[in-house]
Parts: sequence; structure tokens; C-alpha cells
Amino acid sequence: MEIRQLIYFSVTFRNGSVTRAAEELMISQPALTRQIRQFERDIGTPLFDRVPTGVTPTAAGTALYRHALAILDLVDNAAEVAALAAPVMEPVEMGLAPGLPASWVSKLLAAVTQQVGLARINFTDADSTTQLRMLREGRLDIALIHQPPPAGLISRSIGREPFGVAVRPGETLTSGDVWAMKHLGGLRVLVHARNQLPIGHDRLVAAAHELGITPQWQFASYTEHAAACADAVSADVAIMTQASATRLLPDWAWFRLVEPSVMLETWSVRQSTTRPIVASVDEAVRTAFAAV
Repeated sequence: MEIRQLIYFSVTFRNGSVTRAAEELMISQPALTRQIRQFERDIGTPLFDRVPTGVTPTAAGTALYRHALAILDLVDNAAEVAALAAPVMEPVEMGLAPGLPASWVSKLLAAVTQQVGLARINFTDADSTTQLRMLREGRLDIALIHQPPPAGLISRSIGREPFGVAVRPGETLTSGDVWAMKHLGGLRVLVHARNQLPIGHDRLVAAAHELGITPQWQFASYTEHAAACADAVSADVAIMTQASATRLLPDWAWFRLVEPSVMLETWSVRQSTTRPIVASVDEAVRTAFAAV
């Protein structure tokens, strides 16, 4: 027995006419007649008596009609029942600070999918200051930021990346694969503004001061248009991580900054009181970054 046969039978029963039933079903009358006869053969008993005005149900047809309606009602509700039984995905709002390596984000998503299958991650790109404000306002559940979190929040350092020097194409300012801080003296150096990377900004300026060098710092706030910012101020070099340089300045050579090294640190931050799934996602994030 097929659902299609029950539908054909029920519509014919309700109309009392194969012709009217065929019109409602939008199939030909001969085709519906064949389907009804095949159904009667499958059932093993006549379901209709043919009369001049159409068809009238037999006792077997009347009994079957009640069951057919119940079966078709169950079929109609099957999708709703399945949807109600399916697990409900919970949204988790997460901030991403500029410059996070794509490989880190991929590992994060893989860890959350594996460990917290009911979480649906919604990302927001924002600098650290903006993320902390959104976290306080309840618009973010987890912030991934580049500055030490304030007291009262659950936080943990989850990774560090070295700053380096991206050199404008055509410049030959160093050799090897590292760049000593002292060689920044006198150069026009593009650096993220303090509101974007306060700790990295302060450490760079302090290190230059301790070395007694005077780079021509060119501070700018940017997330995507590093090349435009560098061109606007005629910067010779730009200070950023390798991941950022690869993405934003792909034609510029990158050298790790040393003597001293300056690191860009990332923290995961959330409120101390939060939904269980947020705490689970936060733990999965930390697990993912532990291997970085």
C-alpha cells in the first residue's frame, strides 16, 4: 500500500465520483480509475460500487476511509513531529579581534563542532575595546581580544604571535629572516593606533625609547586597508604579525622583529555568569588554541 493510493482513494470517497476526484487531483479520469482498481486488487476487496451518478463506497470502503484519514493525518504531521524532536541549536555570539590567523579560527570552529554540537557560532569582527563594550552590554557571549581583560571577567591567555616588520616592495633594508628593533630608527613606520592594540602599541614605543632610537611612527586605525594607510603616510615598513602581513600586504616581505621580540597576545573573555553552552564553547575554544 502506498500513500499515493490512500490519497486517490480518499479523494474519490469524498467526491463520490471518479470524474470529480480526477479533476481535484489534476490527473486524467482513466488514470484514476486504473489506480483505484489496482488499489482494490491490492486490498483484496471492492471499495466502491459503480452507480449511474458516480461511485458509492462498499462497507469495506467505508471502514477503510476512517483509517485512511488517520494515516494521512499522521503523514501530514510527520515533518512537524521530526522538527520538534530534533535538537535545538543555541546561538553563541563571538567576537574576533583583527589579525587572528585563519588557521586559528578554523581550529576553533572544528573544536566547537566536535565538542559542542548544539552551538551555532555567530562571529563579529571588532577591535578589543569594542568587543569588551559589547560583552558588557550583553551583545557578545565570548570576546577574543588583544589586551589584558579587566577584573571581574572569566579570561585566559590562549595564544601569542610575534610582531614583525613588513617591508615595502623594492626596499632592501635588511638581510636574513629577522629584523632588529634598532634598525627601525629614522624609518617611517606604520603601526596600529593604540585603541586597536594598546599593549602591542605601548611595548613597541617603550622598546624603541629604551634603545634610544626614533622611528617616525605613523599611527593608524585599520582592519583591511593597511596598504592604503601605508601609502597615505609613505611608510617604509609596517609593524604587524605574519598572518596580518600575508593577508593585508601580500607583496611586502615580512621579517620577525627581534632584540627585543614583541608579542601579540590573545585572550578569550566571557562573563562569570553565563549560559551553560557559552561556558562549553569557551572551553572548546581554549582547547583548540592550546594546540596552537
